[in-house]
Amino acid sequence: MAIKITVNGQERRIAADPDTPLLWVLRDELRLTGAKFGCGAGQCGACTVHLNGAPVRSCVVPVSGAVGADVRTIEGLADTPLARVQDAWLAAQVPQCGYCQPGMIMAVAGILAESPAATPAEVRARLTNICRCGTYDRIAQAIDTLFPATTG
Repeated sequence: MAIKITVNGQERRIAADPDTPLLWVLRDELRLTGAKFGCGAGQCGACTVHLNGAPVRSCVVPVSGAVGADVRTIEGLADTPLARVQDAWLAAQVPQCGYCQPGMIMAVAGILAESPAATPAEVRARLTNICRCGTYDRIAQAIDTLFPATTG
């Protein structure tokens, strides 16, 4: 079955079962490999992408749930004002293995898109992604640098 979705601003036609997880369509059909398979249950966040600006776990979202929506992956984040999150990650040298970091960046960017007036503490509290390497201190530092005029 042909399914039409918009990914990173481009309309794409996909031949997939409507129940196929969005993650597998992104990775296997579109070759966008930034979102990673972690747990397959929507818990770890390695597969986080944006669906209409909101962070979602693409391993539990069927591709049919993306029809008519705007899907943004880490590969398309650089084209948005939220690319500053990627810059903060690099400046704080967050990645170790890097496996979970695209999902982590997409989660933080989504939180900021949904709540532009959030404080660093609120962003950290809402971040539920898991880092396999335990770089949480550097993640917190990166988040703090996104708010140069505040602390907390």
